Amino acid sequence: MENPVLVEVTRGELVESMHRGAFALVDGDGRLVAGAGDVDRPVFPRSAVKLLQAIPLVETGAAARFGLSEKDLSLACASHSGEPEHVRRAAAMLDKAGLDETALECGSHWPGEAEVSRDMARRGETPCQLHNNCSGKHAGFLLTAAHRGEEIAGYVGPNHPVQVRAKAVIEDLIGRSLNVDVCGTDGCSIPTYAAPLRDFAVAFARIASGNGLEPQRAEAARSLVAACMAEPFEMSGTGRACLKLMQAAPGKVFAKTGAEGVYCGLLPELGLGFALKIDDGARRASEALAAALIARAMGDGEPALAETFAAMANEDLTNWRGTRTGALRATLPRS
Repeated sequence: MENPVLVEVTRGELVESMHRGAFALVDGDGRLVAGAGDVDRPVFPRSAVKLLQAIPLVETGAAARFGLSEKDLSLACASHSGEPEHVRRAAAMLDKAGLDETALECGSHWPGEAEVSRDMARRGETPCQLHNNCSGKHAGFLLTAAHRGEEIAGYVGPNHPVQVRAKAVIEDLIGRSLNVDVCGTDGCSIPTYAAPLRDFAVAFARIASGNGLEPQRAEAARSLVAACMAEPFEMSGTGRACLKLMQAAPGKVFAKTGAEGVYCGLLPELGLGFALKIDDGARRASEALAAALIARAMGDGEPALAETFAAMANEDLTNWRGTRTGALRATLPRS
């Protein structure tokens, strides 16, 4: 099955580029409210499921023991830009357990915020693991291990209790087992498991609605969603799409990007969850499609907000002189 074109890029009045993909918008009962493409094809969710991976941080009592704030919890779900606030907060989280940057096993890369990287280069600095966009998530893993008295070294391995817990949470929420045949290694060195796109939408819909979740798990998930919506900068960064999507409707939207054109999210007031994947992995397309899908979900109930998100899904493109050259537009089929 070939997925449909969901995002187009025009130059003048002609379509110059096309992005195919699939999406699923699901309610708390697992019913497909809207969808397109092959939603049963397995995909690696990558960083789009960091919220799910952070649930044990709250469930085990580690977050309470170490006195984590909403900003800390948001960072634990983050693909952050490596800005100074992100770096300081990740370091402070580790310090609560007597750990430092050397305990991390996520690797180093330059900050995603270009100006921050340029400033560091001007000062002759090089990035450390705290600049890794996943350092907050890894800090959460380490705090959980420290709280449980587990071995710190090797916490990224698939058989370490930290990863076993994270996998169990994902399995519970998507409703299927994840075995070694669907396991890959993520960019930050932890295991990542592929499952049907629809399943990830179901997971976020269950969090949004609370349907079928044990009370402790539901409460842990809700606290993380609330933290991210209250402090979206910590889980994203300056000018990032996740930040813009959540700031456009405070308390009404949770949205999280993942590598290779994946996005997941939920609308808590509507009890809906969504997941999408752009076949060619283009971030520009996944961001536009996420905005369009939120606009579709808002529908007639929130017409002003739906219009806001629709505008975010259809943006003019300009050249270096500021001249309009075309547009980026999501083209959701009616379903």
